[in-house]
Amino acid sequence: MLLDFATLPATSRYKLLTATVLPRPIAWVTTLGEEGQVNAAPFSFFNVFSEEPALIILGLQHHPDGSPKDTTRNIHARGEFVVNIVSEELLPAMIGTAAAYPPGKSETAALGLAVEPGARIATPRIAAAPVALECRRHTTIAFGDHREILIGEVLALHAREGLIDPVTHRVEWDDDYPVGRLFADRYSRTRESDRHSIPPAPQEPGFSSHS
Repeated sequence: MLLDFATLPATSRYKLLTATVLPRPIAWVTTLGEEGQVNAAPFSFFNVFSEEPALIILGLQHHPDGSPKDTTRNIHARGEFVVNIVSEELLPAMIGTAAAYPPGKSETAALGLAVEPGARIATPRIAAAPVALECRRHTTIAFGDHREILIGEVLALHAREGLIDPVTHRVEWDDDYPVGRLFADRYSRTRESDRHSIPPAPQEPGFSSHS
């Protein structure tokens, strides 16, 4: 089967992309509104991009009329945000923040989610998140009236106690990995993982590494 995206409506392209490119990491983003209220919303068009500089990318969607949603508006106004990583026990609360709350309404307050102050930025993080990345807006690229890509610079990382070795900086999830987004109302829980090392490159005949 071949599907030519030039002949498909946007709804079909979205359905196909989100149901085949998976699982996708989830950015549970907190921002600060005009009145200081904490906004929280999940995004699955998200990934890490670079370590030097430390960058993440986030796909932002606007309302059908082209006006920015709360997260986008807050990032535009303040230039900062926090990416909270979603553990399995936080999945119901994360889904709850995806509901259409009115502008100015704090999702964290409505759902009783405790927050902690940021270290490098004013925006708080979700206290129960195993990892939280404090970010500053680096670059924003708009694609039409409804989509834009946000590139954020990671300024600091918060982690729950015992997750990261303070000397080696190795991370040990103990098989309690973050959940991922699949499609529609489906999410993935990573309960099994395999270890595979990259094999050495094959040598050409007659070549010796000692020559």
